[in-house]
Amino acid sequence: MCGIVGLFCKTETHRHELGRLTEVMLAEMGDRGPDSAGFAVYDAGVPGRTRITVLAEGLKVDWGPVAAALEATLGAEVTVAAVHDHAVFSTDGDGRSARQWIIDNVAGATVLAQGNKIEMFKAVGYPDLVAERYDLASRTGTHALAHTRMATESAVTTNGSHPFSTGSDTCLVHNGSLSNHNRLRRQLEGHGESFQTENDSEVAAGYLAWRMRSGDSISEALEGALGDLDGFYTFAIGVADGFAILRDPIACKPAVVAETDHWVAMSSEYRAIARLPGALDAEVWEPEPARIYTWSLAA
Repeated sequence: MCGIVGLFCKTETHRHELGRLTEVMLAEMGDRGPDSAGFAVYDAGVPGRTRITVLAEGLKVDWGPVAAALEATLGAEVTVAAVHDHAVFSTDGDGRSARQWIIDNVAGATVLAQGNKIEMFKAVGYPDLVAERYDLASRTGTHALAHTRMATESAVTTNGSHPFSTGSDTCLVHNGSLSNHNRLRRQLEGHGESFQTENDSEVAAGYLAWRMRSGDSISEALEGALGDLDGFYTFAIGVADGFAILRDPIACKPAVVAETDHWVAMSSEYRAIARLPGALDAEVWEPEPARIYTWSLAA
């Protein structure tokens, strides 16, 4: 049992409080997943710059020399800022190359996300404490995803926590289980994807990243997922310019969506949405099985 949270700000009205509202929603899902949590926030980014969020749990890393070595490899400026046991790199070089270099050269570290607009943080601990530690409430932006985890079939680890991301500005939170993730992981590795955990949700994120890198829109990638992913799942997905939801054809995992003129919110339970401003006036529904829902930022 896990808890999913997604909030997409359709207008400017609540973007200044995106993090605070996401934290409120996340807190309501704490009892669905009390052992670990994570969140991804999308903001405006800096044109031409890629950020790479790295987890170095239990490590003592001097990030300065790492940034210097990465800069020499990319042939582009690299800066880095430490955030507790995470670090956020920023570069005008190639983000995918930077991600892979860190995976290959910083032993024990995990690259959580890379892209122009995304930053991601996660940790073991009660969701309220995770949100407080990484200052979720102060963050602004257009949309956010968050997840609370109850590790019923695996160890309680940060690397098992969601969200997951392998592609630029693409991430996913998942409630459910995939039965064909090991076979699919091998296939995706043949297409150039690289994975850092054994989690089936990372494979789902990698599948979407591969499809979108190949030219698919998020809707087209999710249409492919309905045929290629075997199992039961509720996905909430973030991309640079939008937000999407997909449930498998059986749809046995809970999900509820609410929409107003200013926002779209999704969660495993309505109580997470009920505390949002304007929730009483929202249109509320349960997403249909095997139906793809997407929202995009206005051009």
